[in-house]
Amino acid sequence: MALFDLSLAELREYRSLSPEPEDFDTFWTKTLEEARDHDLDARFERVESGLTSVEVHDVTFAGFGGHPVKGWLILPAGAHESLPLVVEFVGYGGGRGLPHTHLLWASAGFAHFVMDTRGQGSGGSTGNTADPVGSAPSYPGFLTRGIEDPHEFYYRRVFTDAVRAIEAARSHPATDASRTAAVGGSQGGGIALAAAGLVPDLAAVAPDVPFLCDFPRATTLTDRDPYREVGNYLKIHRGRTEQTARTLAYFDGVHFAARGRAPALFSVALEDQTCPPSTVFAAFNAYAHEDKQIEVYDFNDHEGGGPFQQAAQLRWLPARLTA
Repeated sequence: MALFDLSLAELREYRSLSPEPEDFDTFWTKTLEEARDHDLDARFERVESGLTSVEVHDVTFAGFGGHPVKGWLILPAGAHESLPLVVEFVGYGGGRGLPHTHLLWASAGFAHFVMDTRGQGSGGSTGNTADPVGSAPSYPGFLTRGIEDPHEFYYRRVFTDAVRAIEAARSHPATDASRTAAVGGSQGGGIALAAAGLVPDLAAVAPDVPFLCDFPRATTLTDRDPYREVGNYLKIHRGRTEQTARTLAYFDGVHFAARGRAPALFSVALEDQTCPPSTVFAAFNAYAHEDKQIEVYDFNDHEGGGPFQQAAQLRWLPARLTA
């Protein structure tokens, strides 16, 4: 697919028209307060992975509603001092996978926490976290589950899990809470942006080709899933467009970006039809912290920069997590 969105010059100036709910901050403050009524109960169980260069812990903590959420904590072997911490969120449909697929950050000297995504883990990588909450009728996938009400929406649970995951990872004695980064690609990038807006003391954020940004444009520009799930839902549930838009506004990465207090490294691909470049630039242009950069991959689709972006992160992140 050739370039289909705005020109790069237009992208650098683009601003989202996504309306921010007046009670956005109140909504999220109350949501997190409710979650913290439950003991975090973070448990770390050392597991034998067959890997000699890293130490792996199987983690369980209490997420939204006190529900158990899984994760991996992967540490450089023999590390005892407080390590800079990278908390990673995974892409749509995937789960935490297996430990040997997550060696990059521990190999670079970081503590690495990988959050499982509730109810996912059967697409691309395996998962172990259930979502015990049901919803009203929705289109297959996750993007319309509970979409009639922001309090019932699926990503309210996921974003809350993400905040609790950071709290759980920081509770381990091998990690340095003051040097914490949130990273992820696609859905993981969108979750990382939510964390940037909800966790005030992160040291860095690195969202790659982030999903869940600029819903009004994304849901009308691309025919690809997952955004197309919203259109397919509304095709059947006629007359619910306004109600759906109201719900999505509470979860738009643009509004979380406007609250970002940490340095950020974004990436975008100009042929990306899954997360169109204008939706990524909408979040980047709204991002509040002055130390922000975006890597542009001009002839790439949703794979974005791939290993080239990982190399960019390895150059960028250590300076932001220096003790």
